[in-house]
Amino acid sequence: MDNKVILTCAVTGGHNNFQKHPDYPITPEQIASNCIEAGKAGAAIAHIHVRDPKTGMRSGDPKLFREVVHRIKDSGSEILVNLTTSEGARFAPGSQDAKVGGPGTTLMQPLERLVHIEELKPDICTLDVGTFNFGETIFVNTPEHLRVMAARIQELGVKPELEVFEPGHIMFAHQLIGAGFVQDPPMFQVCLGIPHASPATPEILSVMKGLLPENARWSAFGISKWEFDIVAQAVTQGGNCRVGLEDNLYLNKGEFASNVRLIERAVRIIRELGRDPATPHEAAEKLGLNR
Repeated sequence: MDNKVILTCAVTGGHNNFQKHPDYPITPEQIASNCIEAGKAGAAIAHIHVRDPKTGMRSGDPKLFREVVHRIKDSGSEILVNLTTSEGARFAPGSQDAKVGGPGTTLMQPLERLVHIEELKPDICTLDVGTFNFGETIFVNTPEHLRVMAARIQELGVKPELEVFEPGHIMFAHQLIGAGFVQDPPMFQVCLGIPHASPATPEILSVMKGLLPENARWSAFGISKWEFDIVAQAVTQGGNCRVGLEDNLYLNKGEFASNVRLIERAVRIIRELGRDPATPHEAAEKLGLNR
């Protein structure tokens, strides 16, 4: 087992329950600051969404991504930047005509979802390898769209983080890898506890880990109350892990968390289990990144 654990901080996400938290990162300055501080606390990767500074709602505006990334780089932080490509994938059938998107629909063409990746060329970007019910909408990632996105991500020299929410997503990821759309070593994020997808249980984590390619670099996270259970299970199974306000608002019952405090607790768990958090340089080497 590799002794180093790559710890990711998912700093803000795109969910709507941010309004429950009294100090949630919304503006580019707040998001960047959270990324920088998470790096100081032990995170090797910052997983980044952006939000409309006026409303707090999730956004895909390239200008907001640009400001966040530039603030991180200008600070001198070495944390690896992982930008989401999930915006533009939601569909809600219309109430009058199911073929026409209703409220909540954000569908875009696949390359439109990569505009900020084209410009900023981050170390890593997500690629959600499958479709499933997400809240009251469908999170749509069709095979053809995924091939188009994977091909362009590869051309840009960016590492795709293959986000998998169900075992079948891993099986399609094998197809992408076999067809040459993803270079070795493939990087996977096993996403657990999301309603209507795979539950955050040791059994499911073991099953999904067993389906991964032998040379995969993998991480896992559980949302809400399962966050630190999955940290411990991923670490003991030789994987990497992710925490952050995207996945969980609380440090303890009734006690709001911050990204730094979530990272600090994850670091303690990693060390208690006999492993150490990787530095950004060590993580880049482990993932085969060109920095």
